Parts: sequence; structure tokens; C-alpha cells
Amino acid sequence: MNHAAPGPDGILRCHWCLSTPEYIAYHDHEWGFPVVNDTRLFEKICLEGFQSGLSWRTILAKRENFRKAFKGFDVDKVARFTERDVERLLQDTGIVRHRGKIEATIHNARCAQALVREAGSLSAYFWRHQGLDPSDTEPQTRSTSPTAIALSKDLKKRGWKFVGPTTVYAFMQAMGLINDHATDCAARVEAARARPGS
Repeated sequence: MNHAAPGPDGILRCHWCLSTPEYIAYHDHEWGFPVVNDTRLFEKICLEGFQSGLSWRTILAKRENFRKAFKGFDVDKVARFTERDVERLLQDTGIVRHRGKIEATIHNARCAQALVREAGSLSAYFWRHQGLDPSDTEPQTRSTSPTAIALSKDLKKRGWKFVGPTTVYAFMQAMGLINDHATDCAARVEAARARPGS
């Protein structure tokens, strides 16, 4: 079983967050708590794409720089980025300078616009996938799920890039589409309580 461990203040938390104070703050206030805001959902799926092959610590440390570089991850603003913006971003030492990931973020903004036109919002689209996986799986014991695989396949069919099943599952964990806090983690009950309809 994936038990929690006491942090510096004695509060039980998921093991993964205890390696650095930045992780503790992220865990306590963000990770696994339900997000229905389209801008935050778009930001997170983009940052998960940038994380591919890297640690989340690297991305978290650069998150404010990413927000500045990508106009707060406003879908419509990013969708209007041009090749000149790509070149600008490739010179920005505050972010991960990977042409493929930068171009994918701009491309995905345009895909997100189409998805919003169809579903009404990114939130409406993503949240219809919550609660579809079996609920008896021990938290943090897998890197993907049947729902993440299906969601990844659907996003790819819609043209999205850097949205493989593992990336999508990490997105689902972080945005609260699943509550993957350890069973005895103090944040698990809070995250559950914050879920829509709870």
C-alpha cells in the first residue's frame, strides 16, 4: 500500500512531495484538487507536455516564466502566436527551449479553440472523463489508466500533440479528475470534499 509520511510539520502527506519545500506547497494547495478553470486546465496540459523527459521540479521552478512567455496560457492569445513568437520563445532562457514542445503548445491552443466550440469549454470536455476508472486501485500505483488511454487517443484524434497516456494521466491526477492522494494523506479528504457535486 502507498502510505503517506509525516512532513516537517508532522502532517501526513504523499511520499513524493517530501523531497523539497516547493513540492510540499504544490501538493498542499494544488495537486489533486479539482480544477474547472479552462485557462488552468490548458496551462497544465501544456506544462505536462513540456515535462516529458524532465522532472516536474524543473517545470514547477520555471512555471512563472512559462506563464509570462505564453501570455498566461490564454488559449486565444497563444493560438495567435506566429513563427516570430516561436523564435522569441527559443531564446527565452526562463523556459524549456524545445522547438517541438513550443510549437505543440501553439498548435494545441488552436485545437483547444475547436474543442471549446464543440464542448462549450475545456472543463466540460475533460470533466466528463472523471470517475470512469475502477475506484479500487491503490493511489499512485500506476502511471496510466483506461480512461487516460481513451482520453489521450481522443485528443490525438483531434490533433493534439504531446498528450500520450502517461502525460494525460499525470494531468488527470494533478487537476483532480481522479483523487490519487495516498489513502492516509491529509489532503485526500480535502480534495474529495472540493470535487464538483460532493
